Amino acid sequence: MNSVGIHKRHISVLLKNFTVLLFFSVSLSVFAQDAVDKTRQKEGRKLYKNLCASCHKLDRKLIGPALGGVTERRENDWLIAWIKNNAALRASGDRDAIAVFNEYNGSVMSAFPQLSDTQINDILYYTTVGDPKPVSTPGPDGQIIADKESPGWLLYILAAIIVCSFLVIASLLKTISELKGAPKTPGPLGTLKEVWVGVQQNTFLHVVGTIFLLLVGAYVGFGTLFSIGVDQGYQPVQPIAFSHKIHAGENKIDCQYCHSSAKHSKHSGIPSVNVCMNCHMNINEVAEGTEVEYNDIILRKKELDQEIQKIYTAAGWDAENLKYTGDTKPIKWIRLHNLPDHVNFVHAQHVTVAGVDCKQCHGPVDTMDEMYQYSPLTMGWCIDCHRETNVDLKGNPYYEKIHKQLAEKYGTKDVTIAQLGGIECGKCHH
Repeated sequence: MNSVGIHKRHISVLLKNFTVLLFFSVSLSVFAQDAVDKTRQKEGRKLYKNLCASCHKLDRKLIGPALGGVTERRENDWLIAWIKNNAALRASGDRDAIAVFNEYNGSVMSAFPQLSDTQINDILYYTTVGDPKPVSTPGPDGQIIADKESPGWLLYILAAIIVCSFLVIASLLKTISELKGAPKTPGPLGTLKEVWVGVQQNTFLHVVGTIFLLLVGAYVGFGTLFSIGVDQGYQPVQPIAFSHKIHAGENKIDCQYCHSSAKHSKHSGIPSVNVCMNCHMNINEVAEGTEVEYNDIILRKKELDQEIQKIYTAAGWDAENLKYTGDTKPIKWIRLHNLPDHVNFVHAQHVTVAGVDCKQCHGPVDTMDEMYQYSPLTMGWCIDCHRETNVDLKGNPYYEKIHKQLAEKYGTKDVTIAQLGGIECGKCHH
């Protein structure tokens, strides 16, 4: 009878601990799903940057209200109706819509009837989870280098699993020890010394702990290796507050006017100060009411006029006497996009031959006050583009040298980017 009682106590302890582990696992699963939905965050961020960033910030007012946590202040259906057509919502007599309109002195927000409910919800999701900007630290020669962000929520989950497992194992060891005749110790888990001795004597725990540490080390190690050289989101502080939003967006200046070498050279090139002077010889100040967000600071007319003076200093231009002094100074722009040395990327090949739009790689530049690296520019990202893009290269002199090779390989004279990518990649990846 005593053995039966002991057996029942064993089962009871195991069931209780299994229940705790099951509950904890389910909780972690729900937490992991709710932590961050990467797809929704990415889509929401892209839409937000294209449509909302010019008037809104997540953490403070800009032209419009701060959008961080807006889903906690407003109902979802109201937000969808407001974003699609806020004028119609006001016309319906909605008090909240009228109050917001009056609060911002009758400033009319653009309507977005083309957005679906799913797209709007993705934007709202992004305003909730956000996209923390990488912390920038000064590197060599004062260059700003973006620090990598570690997946903090994953570390919390792993730490919670370790603590919970330790408590369950300690409870089992204490119960087994008491069943074998050891005196009961005060407290639910006994003394820490008793637990530690039990762990030291358990070979199974040593094996499981070793495997766990190896898996964690492999996960962290491979994650670190895969992130090397991936600078998506990199946004250095440039010596002049040049706004692509004003130049490419509001003034509709074509990308290739400044980056003229992109259509016939390997590099897109940094425009010389003489290119800037083509316009700014006659434009020495910005319009009233112009605002630029730069390095988390709002620059207005006074500050922006001073930025134009930096161009004059670099060009050696005397704005009062309207002549060049010859005293020039270089503008020390900080390189933003930097591919590895082994990558033979040619801008002319993509811009002129394939007709790739600049936005496809560089993102919505015409909405950026402060330029940042929009795409990851990894090999996998490039290969995906080559697989999805078909461009007829027949008769183009740039590919005459390999046209015969392509024809033999594919049995066709209609050469495409996807086929070319397959051969180019095959040179290294057999």
